[in-house]
Amino acid sequence: MSDARKIERALLSVSDKSGLLEFGRFLAAQGVAILSTGGTAKALLEAGIAVTEVAAHTGFPEVMDGRVKTLHPKIHGGILARRDLPAHRQAMEEHGIEPIDLVVINLYPFEATVAKGAGREACVENIDIGGPALIRAAAKNHDYVTVVTDPVDYDQVMEAMTEARGATPLALRRRLAALAFARTAAYDAAIARWMQEAEQDRFPRRYVIGGDRRQRLRYGENPHQEAAFYATADRRPGIATARQLQGKELSYNNLNDTDAAYELVAEFAEPAVAIVKHANPCGVAVGTSLAEAWRRALACDPVSAFGGIVAVNRPLDAALAELLSKLFLEVVIAPAVEDKAQLLLAAKGNLRLLDAGALPDPAQPGPALKLLSGGFLLQDRDHGRIAPGDLELVTKRRPSERELADLLFAFRVAKHVKSNAIVYAKAGATVGIGAGQMSRVDSSRIAAWKAREAAEAAGETASRAKGSVVASDAFFPFADGLLAAAEAGATAVIQPGGSMRDAEVIAAADEAGLAMVFTGLRHFRH
Repeated sequence: MSDARKIERALLSVSDKSGLLEFGRFLAAQGVAILSTGGTAKALLEAGIAVTEVAAHTGFPEVMDGRVKTLHPKIHGGILARRDLPAHRQAMEEHGIEPIDLVVINLYPFEATVAKGAGREACVENIDIGGPALIRAAAKNHDYVTVVTDPVDYDQVMEAMTEARGATPLALRRRLAALAFARTAAYDAAIARWMQEAEQDRFPRRYVIGGDRRQRLRYGENPHQEAAFYATADRRPGIATARQLQGKELSYNNLNDTDAAYELVAEFAEPAVAIVKHANPCGVAVGTSLAEAWRRALACDPVSAFGGIVAVNRPLDAALAELLSKLFLEVVIAPAVEDKAQLLLAAKGNLRLLDAGALPDPAQPGPALKLLSGGFLLQDRDHGRIAPGDLELVTKRRPSERELADLLFAFRVAKHVKSNAIVYAKAGATVGIGAGQMSRVDSSRIAAWKAREAAEAAGETASRAKGSVVASDAFFPFADGLLAAAEAGATAVIQPGGSMRDAEVIAAADEAGLAMVFTGLRHFRH
């Protein structure tokens, strides 16, 4: 016995009317009787497509400003009835319930209403009740009913009906049912998150999250791993809001690294450039222009910058684009891209150029999740920031104004470096970065080595760490890491403090003639 089910009656009620008229005309041509409501019915009727209003079908008018219209036994009975059960068929006959074989619903635009910053009343009014009930009913009874929740699926329904003389196969109905339940789950997740945030319940008893697949990726971190990119209802500017203007398809690692670079460069008010490899910065600088910031950021580690990700916090201009065109890069992301800059980079066909539309706010709170086996960790995004007034001077020597500016700059960069993190900086540019080591003293030595290597590559005799400042994302547990920085030529230190050996570390700093300030704020990043 065939599993194909012929569609003879359909219910259409959609907020997103894209593709509606073409689909409606197709159904009418197939002899399908169409039930509809409100604006959907009006659009179909104006296009000359025969429609029966739901109120006429049920014999009960829409009431309460349309809040109650499809919540009726003649609608839900027509969807939920199992055609193979005599008792269901008998109930339908006794109560005048006609079967509904196709349900086409997309929901009130709750997520878009919230994203526009609408008030509470408008958001509540855009919580769909009847729509999810209809979708779930149709998806549950997918043995007999086809459910469509997204206009992108109209084509495959039309193709199936054309091939099967007005019927749909079970495989398609099952696939669409799974999509339907995922849609209502994501919709409810968005509503729950909005309500919990309004009540400032950041860690509720149940935490739900939904996402829409933005892109199937060629593979994940490695070629043997499958992957996809999903966008959530959180409209934070960045990789999820970006338009790709040119270049190859973004990979899993491209997306991850670009997100890290853009979040980092947004930390700075001055024109800034961040160059990232494997989610760690290999050069960061501010300047009077993006071009100047690029030159200074590149100088930190020109070898690692090859094939890197570049993020800027100003509209990408032609002066910087010309410099970027001279180096192989994977991705460039900016809050905007000037026409001349895009034209200059167009010759680099493989370069992925992204226009994010805006910068994220580094001080804005928000959730950060990390998956574990069988669960996940949820925490606040690291939105902590340090201002000059937050610093505690702990050494005899006070940092100079230049050192103070560099200390704050270096500590902001360290926030975005994998722990253990050590950052040397001078004149608003990184000169050495040590990342992800098990020992903080090793991170300090690596950063110093990087500073010497960059100087040698530029034909300079002295390490670029000479006269720099150093930032540590967490406290120095022993004096050895701090002494390694002093040996490299650093003159001032910024660190959270809080070690049981703080007194020992402070004494070592005083003996070495260093200025040191405590932030009281740690920036671990794992």
